[in-house]
Amino acid sequence: MFTLAEVASLSDIQPTYRILKPWWDVFMDYLAVVMLMVAIFAGTMQLTKDQVVCLPVLQSTVNSRVQPDTAGKADFTTVETTTGQEEASMRTVSFAPTATPDILSRATSSQYPPTESDQELKKEQKDSSGRKTNLDFQQYVFINQMCYHLALPWYSKYFPYLVLIHTIILIVSSNFWFKYPKTCSKIEHFVSILGKCFESPWTTKALSETACEDSEENKQRLTGAQSLPKYVSTSSDEGSPSASTPMITKSGFKFSADKPMIEIPSVTILDKKDGEQAKALFEKVRKFRAHVEDSDLIYKLYVGQTVIKTVKFIFILCYTANFVNTISFEHICNPKVEHLIGYTQFECTHNMAYMLKKLLISYISLICVYGFICLYTLFWLFRIPLKEYSFEKVREESSFSDIPDVKNDFAFLLHMVDQYDQLYSKRFGVFLSEVSENKLRGISLNHEWTYEKLRQHVSRNAQDKQELHLFMLSGVPDAVFDLTDLDVLKLELIPEAKITAKISQMTNLQELHLYHCPAKVEQTAFSFLRDHLRCLHVKFTDVAEIPAWVYLLKTLRELYLIGNLNSENNKMIGLESLRELRHLKILHVKSNLTKIPPNITDVAPHLTKLVIHNDGTKLVVLNSLKKMTNVAELELQNCELERIPHAIFSLSNLQELDLKSNSIRTIEEIISFQHLKRLTCLKLWHNKIVSIPSSITHIKNLESLYLSNNKLETLPAAVFSLQKLRCLDVSYNSIAVIPVEIGLLQNLQHFHITGNKVDVLPKQLFKCVKLRTLSLGQNCITSIPDKVSQLLQLTYLELKGNCLDRLPATLGQCQLLRKSGLVVEDHLFDTLPSEVKEVLNQDTGIPFANGI
Repeated sequence: MFTLAEVASLSDIQPTYRILKPWWDVFMDYLAVVMLMVAIFAGTMQLTKDQVVCLPVLQSTVNSRVQPDTAGKADFTTVETTTGQEEASMRTVSFAPTATPDILSRATSSQYPPTESDQELKKEQKDSSGRKTNLDFQQYVFINQMCYHLALPWYSKYFPYLVLIHTIILIVSSNFWFKYPKTCSKIEHFVSILGKCFESPWTTKALSETACEDSEENKQRLTGAQSLPKYVSTSSDEGSPSASTPMITKSGFKFSADKPMIEIPSVTILDKKDGEQAKALFEKVRKFRAHVEDSDLIYKLYVGQTVIKTVKFIFILCYTANFVNTISFEHICNPKVEHLIGYTQFECTHNMAYMLKKLLISYISLICVYGFICLYTLFWLFRIPLKEYSFEKVREESSFSDIPDVKNDFAFLLHMVDQYDQLYSKRFGVFLSEVSENKLRGISLNHEWTYEKLRQHVSRNAQDKQELHLFMLSGVPDAVFDLTDLDVLKLELIPEAKITAKISQMTNLQELHLYHCPAKVEQTAFSFLRDHLRCLHVKFTDVAEIPAWVYLLKTLRELYLIGNLNSENNKMIGLESLRELRHLKILHVKSNLTKIPPNITDVAPHLTKLVIHNDGTKLVVLNSLKKMTNVAELELQNCELERIPHAIFSLSNLQELDLKSNSIRTIEEIISFQHLKRLTCLKLWHNKIVSIPSSITHIKNLESLYLSNNKLETLPAAVFSLQKLRCLDVSYNSIAVIPVEIGLLQNLQHFHITGNKVDVLPKQLFKCVKLRTLSLGQNCITSIPDKVSQLLQLTYLELKGNCLDRLPATLGQCQLLRKSGLVVEDHLFDTLPSEVKEVLNQDTGIPFANGI
C-alpha cells in the first residue's frame, strides 16, 4: 500500500529546476497527482469493501414449462448489505438445513405442484422470514469468491491498478529529461549558472547603468568634456580616419575630432569579491555555451517524451472508452458447481460498480485534459524553431548590442526559461556580451590599478625617459592617462586595450609600444596621437592585428613592425598602404619576407633608414630598393643573401650598410661601392666570407669595417690603405698574422681581433696612437710589447684568453686606462707593480666606450 506522500515523491523535482518547467508541465504534474489520488482511492475501496454479493436464481416449474427461455432469471427479494460483512445479508434471509440431492429431486419431480395461493399461504406459515434457498453462510462465501473471478469483467477488477501504472509512466515521461545522464549534467550546470547570473550584483549594475544611460548621456555631453583641457588638432582634416577606420564606436558616447569627451565614471564601485565572481561567471558561461551548443540532445529528448505522452494518452483513451460500460452493478454467474450447492445460476451485484464508474469517468476527463495539453506542447515545440534563440529584444532595450544569438540545446533551454520568466534570459544575456565583460574588467582594473600603483611602476629607460610597461592586463587602466609626464608607454599582451580621449592629457607622450595588443582608439584620442606620436612599435602574430589607425599617423617619425607580414601561403604581402605616413624617417621590419613589400615604396621619398630582419627566410626580390634614393642606413639581416644585392649600388645617399647574418661567401661586388660616395660604414659580419678583395680600396670614405664571425685567414694590405678607417673588427675568424701595414691606419680608434690565431703583436700596431679600444682576447699571444705605453688614449684593453705570463709595467703610462677597462686574468693583474696597480685602480670618471 502506497501512501500519498510516497507516490507524490515520484514527481518531485528539485526546486531549482522549476525555471525549466513551463506552465503545461506544471499543470500536467498536478493532473498526474490527481490521477494518482484517483488510482489510490479506487484501489483502497476495492481492498476494504465487499467485492461481489451473489444470490441463487430460483427456477419455478411453472416458469420452466411456460417460459423455458427465462429459466436463467428468477424473482428474488432485495438484499440489503452493509460494508464488508456477510452477517448483514444473513439477517434478511433465513437459511434452512442443507438440502440433499434427493430432496431436491423430489421437489423438482413433483407432478402436482401446489397452486399459487397454496404456495403463498405455506410461505407465510412456514417461511415467514424469507425465501428458503437451502444455502448456508459458507456456501455463500464460496460463491461470492468464485463469481468475483468468473463473472466480474477484468477491467472492473484491475482498473485502479491500470490507472496507477499509466500515471507513473506519464510522470516518468514528464521528468525523464531531468534524470537522463546525457542531459542532467547540462541541465544542472545551466540552472546553476542561470541562478548565479540572475543574482549576481554585476547583472543588476550593468542593467541599471543601461537603463539610465540615455539620461546620463545628454548630461555628460554638456558637462563631461569641460573636466579636461581641450585638445585642438593643429593638423588639417587630411589624414583623418575614414568611415572604414576601426575606431571605437560606443553606443551612447561619440567623440568629435575637436571636442574630446570622457567616459562616464562608474556610479558605484563593484565589490572586489563580486567582481571576481562575475569574472568567473563570464568564463563559465563561455565554456558552457561552447559545450551545449554542439548538440541538440535535450531538445530531441523533450520532443520524444512529449510524443510518448501523446501516444500514451491516445492509447488510454481508446481502450478506456471500450471498457467503460463493462463496469455495471449486475452480473450473471454460472459457477458450474451445481453438484456442491444445487444451483446452476447466480445473480451477483458489484456493490462498488457505481463509485468505480464515477471514478473512471473522472479519470477519462483528466486524461483528456492531459492529452490536450500534450497536443498544445507539440504545437509549441514545432511552431517556432526552438533550436535558435535571438536576443534581439534584449539588444534593443540595452546598450549590449553584441549579445550573440545561440543555437541547439542552449537555445532550447532559454526558450524553456522564457516560459517561466523572460527576465531570466535578459539578465543571463548580460553574461554573453563582450561589452558587458569589458565593462566589468574595466571596473575591476581601475579598482586595482590606481594612480599611486601605476606611479610606482614608472621607470627611466636608457634614453633617460620616463617609461611605463603594462603586461598581461585585461585592459588599460584609466589612471594611466593621468600620468601626464610619461614619455614612453608600453602595452603588452592586453587583448582589450582601449585608448580613450583622456590620452590628450599626456602631452609628453611621444613613443608607444603595442606588443600583441590590437589597441582601439577613440576618435579624439586618434587626433591626439596623429599629431603628437613620434615613435611606434607594433608586435603582432598576423598582419591583420595591426590597428588600421597606425597607417594614418601622419606625423610619425619611426615605425617598428615585428611579426608575420605575409598572408596565407606567402603569396602576397598583407601590409596596408603607408602613403599617409608622410613624415616617416625610420622603418624597422622584422618578419619573414620573400620580397620587400611594395607598400614600403610609398614612404621611399622621405625614408632615411630601412631595417629588415628576416628571421632566416630568403629575401629574393630587392628591386624596390632602387626607389629609396634617400635611404642613408640600410640593414638586411638574416635574409639568406648569398651575394651583395645589386639594387644597393643605386642608393647614392647610402652611408651605412649592414648585411649581418646572411650567407655571403664572396664580396667581389664591393668594387661597385665606389659609386656610393657617402658610404662610411660597412658591416658584413656573421657571414661566410673567406677573403677580402683588393678592390676594397675604392671605398675611400669608409670609416668602419665589420668583418667579424667570418672565415678570413688573412688581412690583405688593401684594407690598410683606407686612411679614414676608425674602426676595424675582424674578431672570430682564423687570422694568424696582423700585417705590419696596420701602422698606416693613423686614424684607427677601435681594433678588434678577438678569437683568432694571432701569436705576435707587430710593433707597428702601437703606432696607431689614437687607439681607444684594443681587443686581443682569445688568441695565442705570449707577450705584450712595452710600446703599449704609446697608446695614451687607450681606455679598453682585452687580453683574456691568451698565453701571457706577465703584463708590461708600461701599462701604467696609458693615462686613460683603468682596471675596469683592463680585461685580463686576475693572476696576470697581480704581476703588475703595486704603483701600476694603484694607477689602474684610480677612478677618473671617464666613461668607457668600446666603439661597438
